[in-house]
Amino acid sequence: MQTSSDRHEYPAHWEADVVLRDGGTARVRPITVDDADRLVSFYEQVSDESKYYRFFAPYPRLSAKDVHRFTHHDFVDRVGLAATVGGEFIATVRYDRISADGRAASAPADEAEVAFLVQDAHQGRGVASALLEHIAAVARERGIRRFAAEVLPANNKMIKVFTDAGYTQKRSFEDGVVRLEFDLEPTDRSLAVQRAREQRAEARSVRRLLVPGSVAVVGVGRATGGVGRSVLDNIRDAGFTGGLYAVNKAFPEELKELDGVPAHRSVRDIEGPVDLVVVAVPVEYVPEVVTECGEHGVQGLVVVTAGYAESGPEGRERQRELVRHARTYGMRIIGPNAFGVINTAADVRLNASLAPEMPRPGRIGMFAQSGAIGIALLSRLHRRGGGVTGVTGVSTFVSSGNRADVSGNDVLQYWYDDPDTDVALMYLESIGNPRKFTRLARRTAAAKPLVVVQGAGSAPQGHEVRATRLPHATVSALLRQAGVIRVETITELVDTGLLLARQPLPGGPRVAIVGNSESLGLLTFDACLSEGLRPLAPLDLTTAATAVDFHRALSEALADEGCDAVVVTAIPAVGEGQAEDAALAEALRSAAEEVPGKPVLVVHVELGGLAEALSAATSTAPQVGSKAPGTVGAAHPFRPAERLPTVVRPLEGGGLIPAYPAAERAVRALAEAVKYAQWRREAVDPGRVPEFEDIDEKGSAALIGGLLARGQGLTLGTDDTCELLGKYGVDVHRALPAPTPDDAAEAARTLGYPVALKATAPHLRHRADLGGVRLDLADEEQLRRAYVELGELFGKPEELRPVVQRMAPRGVDTVVRAVIDPAAGAVLSFGLAGAASQLLGDTAHRLIPVTDREAGSLIRSIRTAPLLFGWRGSTPVDTPALEELMLRVSRLVDDHPEVVAVTLEPVVVAAHGLSVLGASVRLAPPPARDDLGPRTLPVY
Repeated sequence: MQTSSDRHEYPAHWEADVVLRDGGTARVRPITVDDADRLVSFYEQVSDESKYYRFFAPYPRLSAKDVHRFTHHDFVDRVGLAATVGGEFIATVRYDRISADGRAASAPADEAEVAFLVQDAHQGRGVASALLEHIAAVARERGIRRFAAEVLPANNKMIKVFTDAGYTQKRSFEDGVVRLEFDLEPTDRSLAVQRAREQRAEARSVRRLLVPGSVAVVGVGRATGGVGRSVLDNIRDAGFTGGLYAVNKAFPEELKELDGVPAHRSVRDIEGPVDLVVVAVPVEYVPEVVTECGEHGVQGLVVVTAGYAESGPEGRERQRELVRHARTYGMRIIGPNAFGVINTAADVRLNASLAPEMPRPGRIGMFAQSGAIGIALLSRLHRRGGGVTGVTGVSTFVSSGNRADVSGNDVLQYWYDDPDTDVALMYLESIGNPRKFTRLARRTAAAKPLVVVQGAGSAPQGHEVRATRLPHATVSALLRQAGVIRVETITELVDTGLLLARQPLPGGPRVAIVGNSESLGLLTFDACLSEGLRPLAPLDLTTAATAVDFHRALSEALADEGCDAVVVTAIPAVGEGQAEDAALAEALRSAAEEVPGKPVLVVHVELGGLAEALSAATSTAPQVGSKAPGTVGAAHPFRPAERLPTVVRPLEGGGLIPAYPAAERAVRALAEAVKYAQWRREAVDPGRVPEFEDIDEKGSAALIGGLLARGQGLTLGTDDTCELLGKYGVDVHRALPAPTPDDAAEAARTLGYPVALKATAPHLRHRADLGGVRLDLADEEQLRRAYVELGELFGKPEELRPVVQRMAPRGVDTVVRAVIDPAAGAVLSFGLAGAASQLLGDTAHRLIPVTDREAGSLIRSIRTAPLLFGWRGSTPVDTPALEELMLRVSRLVDDHPEVVAVTLEPVVVAAHGLSVLGASVRLAPPPARDDLGPRTLPVY
């Protein structure tokens, strides 16, 4: 542990691992007095030119005074950060707080000078950009709002670091020096720059693992069998295009090859670079292997070795040390306890996994934390009937095991712009960083479908996943709003993935059904209704239908402008053989090719050859009995007995027609495609977050700061709640306390009749059904009588906590809430007030910030929404006013992360306008870092 150098404690929360532009990692941490030798060594490795750019003069070495200055910081007015690899400095950055005249200063001065120095060997890796993000976050935390930097005009690289960061800046030139000044408040552009850099860096870090130029397997036995030998054989048999090496320190000196693979006793003995190492040694030898790999310049590790967090507390600490050790050398890890990785690209052909056969190449990316689930996914996706799907396969596959480092978020970053992946399938046992996952999923889903099965919420071993307070159904709904296609089972995952992999997205929910079985057509019709689709009347071609009849019927259905998708139902006739099956498959294929643009699905009752024909008809799939190199054959060891969907041969545009053994499965997959297509259309114009000119953001920040000075977290009183909400244009009806009848009468005279008398004790609050509310009290006599009645029913005034409130116009009672969920982030919720909605769970949610379009859809998405729009002849209420209220609450929570909970209950929405009759607000100090902060790798 580092120690404080001056008057403040060492800020351990500033330490972070970051991914650099080339995919390698570095450690960012504060510089302390213990770093004097490291600083001197670092400076000696910097070129004279870089030193000149830093100090504006020849500066061959640091003096003792310089070393003291650059290593002694108070972590408030003087801060230095270093980027380290292998424990040694590769770059530094520091700021010094200054006054308006440029002299050293302390708070409340809010400007600082900033300066960088990057070792020449590491320039161009994005180190300075990463350090700028982190030093800016530190400065904001310490009350600094603006940086100034002086740069020589010839130092184009450093000028570009500042100008490309996206901050609002001012530039001037004086005395031969470029002076840059920029505000540190994040802007839309600075966040966009930061996230684009994050995506490129994390994608490249995964690419280094999936597209290596050379691979070594450490822990390979001389005899067949064993984990290490199995992985080596799988890589070799798949036809890996790069260099492959077998490593085991127990190999005899004279052993040079193992079954044609170069053999070595250590990674250090391998001549030339090694990009990826698969670690399959006993757990006690892993640290030694990691050190060898790091010193040899290995870029990444796949650790299949078990014995880590899944084995208990000691293993959990061993796992954390493994990650720390690997990141010290800039390496990333898949695992430990991993099943492995696969890349089927023709120029890679990597099967660094325990799967004995290479899956068929295809356009579907797959991620699973569990090896067992990974096996199930591979087998379900790559098998159909008695053979191979042939043309629908895997692009890349990652099974992350304990997920100590590389996670689903990292793989999403890679898939986002991977040209070989069209659809992403993920099985997630938990989501370690839900806010980031939601952000990445929304961006990915706008480009390609993302289908997810989320487990019961159990975290990978060694993880402390933040627990959500939201119901599972709510989390699922929030994921769907981000464009995630959320399914419940692995079977649904594959069913949906097959449809989306090659079929076009449907333009709407209208479904035509054609087939040769009336009963199967009706089953499909009912399934469509159950899934919220709009099926057309089934067209029964009768069991006498030929392939020509199917072709004509499908062509007509596809040409119908009133149809968005077609489900073909087919049962074989008695005595039909392979020729008839092939003819039918070709008829469907040619019809879909003639009228492209709409998805086609087949529901078949399999009695032998139809499934094979659908996959094999004029396709590139190997015929029964043949087996292309590196493909799964009919005797695949993972093949389950379950019947799976298949595909018809590709169209000219690459389309495949998936076939399903049950109508319900086909229709469920189609329904998911319809919902996803609708999301894609709406995502083109998601709406905007209104500005609202009457919002007092600065005044609110000052008020919140003053309130938080009283304590770490607090629920605001009535006056403070009304003042804060008022600064965002939310007017709360005053409720005056009435501890006595006379106080109640005085409150009513102040507010004006008619009034309401309410008991606000916790067990009676918002429970009008219990009789704790008296409405429309027109005068003092009625008020005093109601006061006595409440006392007789519920007890003494101090138990009731009665208040008096001016009557609001009649309308529909609703509830608006916003909360910072520890897992999901900021969430806005809406529902009608009352026990019925609470019992039914009829509440809708949206992620904050909410756009105007999302506010409108939020109101309409609850089941009881018709009550707001004139149900059974009632007067429609002012939903635009309700939408504006929700947008204002969303802005409040988004602008001020200290606001962790807002409840407006009830909000009475009348025909014209609304009334907020009750409100509560809770504040808490904001997190030191959040998803808007600098790029960091998670620490578990």
